[in-house]
Parts: sequence; structure tokens; C-alpha cells
Amino acid sequence: MKSLFNQQQLQITIERLAHQLLENHLDFSDTVLIGLQPRGIYLSDRIHRKLNALLPGAHIPYGKLDITFYRDDFNTSSELHVAQETDISFSLENKKVVLIDDVLYTGRTIRSGLDALLDFGRPESVELLVLIDRRFSRELPIQPDYVGMTVDSVATQKVRVLWKEKDEKDEVVMLD
Repeated sequence: MKSLFNQQQLQITIERLAHQLLENHLDFSDTVLIGLQPRGIYLSDRIHRKLNALLPGAHIPYGKLDITFYRDDFNTSSELHVAQETDISFSLENKKVVLIDDVLYTGRTIRSGLDALLDFGRPESVELLVLIDRRFSRELPIQPDYVGMTVDSVATQKVRVLWKEKDEKDEVVMLD
């Protein structure tokens, strides 16, 4: 096991990502944040809190999206898929959407997220923010717009993001 981010590095990286969003979206008047269930919401919660602290008084629409029934392996896998909560109480019509997930691996989760987003309206644009980009593992032509760290890893390695809210500590590790 190799540590990629400790708690302090993770906190600094989240702050940097929030500042990059702020730089590109200014007041967030036409921008919404959408966290992907299940593990992307820990990152999106923190990004949303940080942006609210940086823009006191601003309203930054924020939702959580479950993609379970949009997965391309939903009916083909023997694994039981458990749906999480989708909470998007606003239309995405003509909005700039920032889709947030913890790890970008093959791109299939993001593709499912894009399909699911269309049920809430047709966005003007969609950007992708990820904490970890495993760039050499892509199966689909999906690239992030905002990246915490790019990791070169082989298929047998796993990148695991540990969140204090779920795993009792903040850390990003690579497992062999």
C-alpha cells in the first residue's frame, strides 16, 4: 500500500480545486454542482462547503446523482447493485454542470452519469472534476477538466480514497 495523499494534502488539493472552479465560474449564477453517488459525494460535499465559504451569500445549486440504473453492466453482472439517493431539486436546462467524482478510471461511471443527467434537463455544458485521474486505464474518450492528482497505475492496482465521514480517516492510497 502506497499513500498518495495524506489528510493535509487532501485538504490542500480540495481547496485548490474549489479555487479553480471559482476562477472559471465566478459567481456560479449559471453553474450547478452534481456529486456522483456513492463515493463522489464526499468530495462534492467538501467542494460545495469550500465554495460557500469563499462566496458567502451566493446560492450554488448542488445535487447528488445515483447512476445505478444507468450502468452498462446493470443487468449483466451477478453483483447486486444497491441504488443510492438521487437528490437534484432543480432543472439542469441550459446550466453549466460540474460533475464530481472521486476517481476516474475507465470512464464508464462518467458515461452513466452523463446519461442520467439528461433526465434533469439538457445542460449547456458539462465539466468533470475528479480527485484522482487514472489516465492510462480509460476505455472511453472521457477526460477531466479539473484534476487533484494524475496517477499512472496498472490494471491490477487499485486507488482507494478514504473519507473521514465513511472510513474514519482522510487518505488516498494505492493498493497492489
